[in-house]
Amino acid sequence: MNSILEARRYIENAKIILSDKARKDEGYYQDKKYIKMAGHTAYAGVLVALDALLSDKKKKTRKSVEWYQKELSNLDKKITRSFSDVYEILHLSMSYDGIQNAKVIAIGMQEAEKIINWSEQRLEKVP
Repeated sequence: MNSILEARRYIENAKIILSDKARKDEGYYQDKKYIKMAGHTAYAGVLVALDALLSDKKKKTRKSVEWYQKELSNLDKKITRSFSDVYEILHLSMSYDGIQNAKVIAIGMQEAEKIINWSEQRLEKVP
């Protein structure tokens, strides 16, 4: 469960970056540097939670987005869609493009929290 706490810490740090540094004005964040930083931080938190649940102890290499999608699709189709949204919003739109729309960013953050909560529930069931 330490991984879930760590994942939540990443999400909280991303929220702090957005609120303290990215400067929201009229529904848009103003500073792309901090939007990108927050997106990367939040996405990393999701991966921390998923790695705790899906980790293959033998596989030490970096996992691709396709690997996560394949593994999740074997467990839960709805969470696979959430992961796709998180990948698109947090990783691509925020981390790379610096999307400024606060509503889109909020959806990405909500989906990230949904995945972390889902992972926590799954981990609780594992003996």
